[in-house]
Amino acid sequence: MGSITELSAFEIARLVASKEVSCREVTQAFLDRIDKVDPTYGSYLTVDQEGALAASEVAQSFVDRGEAGPLTGVPIAVKDNISTDGVETTCASKILKGYVPPFDATVVERFKQAGLVSLGKTNLDEFAMGASTETSAYKLTRNPWDPERAPGGSSGGSAAAVSAELAPIALGSDTGGSIRQPASLCGIVGFKPTYGRCSRYGLVAFGSSLDQIGPLARNVEDAALISEVITGHDPMDSTSLNLPPISTRDLKKGSLKGLRIAVPREMFGEATNPGVAATVQAALDVLRREGADIREVSLPSIELGVTTYYIIAPAEASSNLGRFDGVRFGPRSEGKGHIGVVEMTRAEGFGHEVKSRIMIGTYALSAGYYDAYYLRAQQVRALMQQEFANVFNEFDVIASPTSPVTAFKLGELNHDPLAMKLLDFCTIPANLGGMPGISLNCGFAEGLPVGLQLLGAPLEDEKLLQYAYAAEQALPDATRRPPIP
Repeated sequence: MGSITELSAFEIARLVASKEVSCREVTQAFLDRIDKVDPTYGSYLTVDQEGALAASEVAQSFVDRGEAGPLTGVPIAVKDNISTDGVETTCASKILKGYVPPFDATVVERFKQAGLVSLGKTNLDEFAMGASTETSAYKLTRNPWDPERAPGGSSGGSAAAVSAELAPIALGSDTGGSIRQPASLCGIVGFKPTYGRCSRYGLVAFGSSLDQIGPLARNVEDAALISEVITGHDPMDSTSLNLPPISTRDLKKGSLKGLRIAVPREMFGEATNPGVAATVQAALDVLRREGADIREVSLPSIELGVTTYYIIAPAEASSNLGRFDGVRFGPRSEGKGHIGVVEMTRAEGFGHEVKSRIMIGTYALSAGYYDAYYLRAQQVRALMQQEFANVFNEFDVIASPTSPVTAFKLGELNHDPLAMKLLDFCTIPANLGGMPGISLNCGFAEGLPVGLQLLGAPLEDEKLLQYAYAAEQALPDATRRPPIP
């Protein structure tokens, strides 16, 4: 056996269940590695050493009583916009510095009940608004494949932690691609379930009709196993679907033989880097040789996706972020009267990207512009959902690049906000349509990972994971790790 930190979540759980290694030994191995390696990558905002070791003792008691589950004793990292009882939750924003939630998000409660061990909170773009993790108010996160490059965003800290073996699995949130895009850039698996399959209770809201919590993992099996733990109906979330957890029972029964894959030509347009397009096409050729029936289709509404998203998401953010006023959460700035306090707190607490999205969203919802912008955007969203539904009537899955580019240099896109927003070109449709989506590494372009995105019809999460697992077995580079010490 190599180092514990090199193992998958499934392999760790198997060793723990057989008592070949204790939960405390596993947790300590990851804490030691974080201590040595994370100063290079900056994936964690908070490392909860004391809490993690205490949780490992609880997990060990499950094992000793013969009650170990499929992931008991496995460490996990949590994106810092998900509430953790007693552990600071900042959303990487100054406006929440020092805020310690008095409760756990439902997903955290569920993984604790299953015996997983939280290592700490990972870095993100402020309030999950960004595609590079560079808008964090606290630190830069670096890509384990090249520390001079960005890990993607907004769940860049979670992606970097899994890629650099600083956690076997991590939780992120996905509003326009924030799980799948960093998974692509860091060469790991990122899964966004169908909207409503995973509780959002305890997730600090950005775009309430778009947000969904999901896992980042080293392989599809690990992503599926943690999805089974955290999903299922939650009465605390009014958008939660009354469905059982995502099942892993038939995960390995999927086959590529006869699988009908649609490839939208719009996702291979000018915005897609030629090296990325060639790598994804080579991966599709592998799937074709394995028996998949792959055909090109057209989904014209994809061209309108980014524009539509950047009306709906900021409009919802404008509403959701109204609660951060210096009265209820985080630090308060001094000002003249109540309005002055709110103005100064928000001016000093929010970063540039968050302020700009609040302003755009407020404008889109204002009298005289609501019909022209927000209402029209929702109409385009409905059109896109119908186009995708028509494709799923004929095909099992839709395949595309996850990101149109590989990992870019830190700072490279900071002065080109449009280019940064276009990074979500391929991932946004899944959020607008509520579809499940997964990214897995399918190869490399100029030495950097390239993600293959697979989208399934709404509620077909189990089938999508089956297809992704089968694809992963066929793709030779799917689980290659970065060359890190």
